[in-house]
Amino acid sequence: MDDVLMITNIVTLSITIGLIVSLIFSEFFGIAAGGMVVPGYIALFLNKPVVLALTLFVSFLTYFIVHSLSSFMIIYGRRRTVLMILVGFILGWFIRGIGTVPIGTTLSIDLNVVGYIIPGLVAIWIDRQGAIETYSALITSSVIVRLVLLLVVGAEVL
Repeated sequence: MDDVLMITNIVTLSITIGLIVSLIFSEFFGIAAGGMVVPGYIALFLNKPVVLALTLFVSFLTYFIVHSLSSFMIIYGRRRTVLMILVGFILGWFIRGIGTVPIGTTLSIDLNVVGYIIPGLVAIWIDRQGAIETYSALITSSVIVRLVLLLVVGAEVL
């Protein structure tokens, strides 16, 4: 039970630090880090590069799909936001469904993405401010959150 409580506390702390860092990025630099809660979640997965890369890929693919659909459908406002989150959710669900991919005889890669709505939230901000700005702010703020977590919690960070 202590492990579950410790993990819950680390996730809560990570999201809290992520909210603060996101607010600072938004106020001082005028760019969003893919949503207010996203840097806190991404920071917990910085030690898993495959999961991080798949999450960024799914977020861009989500943006691309919705942007392509909007060329022949009327997609704006809430409809666009819900569609981004829904497409990101479905793509993440599909990748999770693939599961583990064997590489050679002894290695395998566990395919996963961060969260269920994180790719959709990042895709929304790619749509609003561009991919380079969103990814740059997201990676930078996530690294800051991870560093603060390491300073506060220590090596017990997931």
